[in-house]
Amino acid sequence: MQKLKVGMLLFPDMTILDFTGPYEVFSKAWCFEVIPVAVNTDPVKVEGGLIIQAAVSYHDCPQLDVIFVPGGKGINPLLTDKQTISFLQQQAEKARYITSVCTGALVLAAAGLLDGYKATTHWRSLELLRMFGVETVEARVVKDRNRITGGGVTAGIDFGLSFAATIAGEELAKVIQLQLEYNPQPPFHAGSPKTAEMPVLQKTRELTQLMLETRKKIIKELLSTSLQTNS
Repeated sequence: MQKLKVGMLLFPDMTILDFTGPYEVFSKAWCFEVIPVAVNTDPVKVEGGLIIQAAVSYHDCPQLDVIFVPGGKGINPLLTDKQTISFLQQQAEKARYITSVCTGALVLAAAGLLDGYKATTHWRSLELLRMFGVETVEARVVKDRNRITGGGVTAGIDFGLSFAATIAGEELAKVIQLQLEYNPQPPFHAGSPKTAEMPVLQKTRELTQLMLETRKKIIKELLSTSLQTNS
């Protein structure tokens, strides 16, 4: 079996675990060739200040078999970035799978690549994904034909393992899971809005409210412009 070319998008202020969770899985699976891709190959500073670098630019990127988009603060400018949206749309024409983790799903939706598909994203952004007309599902991983989306941040590992199993079988995915010693035993039951205590949930909502409102405004303007263009 020929390796699938997995284009993993890099951009400033992305959430690094959105990227590195799936990357750890993909890099250990014989069925994938991982290609970090960005608008150019200049160093990229992600959330927290870590600096990483893409292997290829949009312009030099080969045709991908798999498109992968992570999330993070940096998706705000991507939602209206014509270069990124165009790159994703062009690659999607021949790609076999369109995927994301966390708020990367919002970028796919902005590119029209989740139209008619079920998908998930970070719990705080499910309402934003619905603004694009996407049917949302509250789950760690959602598969709808060739669209595969992961929930928030740590769900990227679940996504990676699930996708590896889809391509090369469960045994490979289980071997990688054991290599990673992925055996979650969280110290607190606060990883979901359904299990977090009310003070924790309220504080988290407060901390993320400004980002939520900012994105909501961007999406409303984007959808309004799109409606005017198509009318």
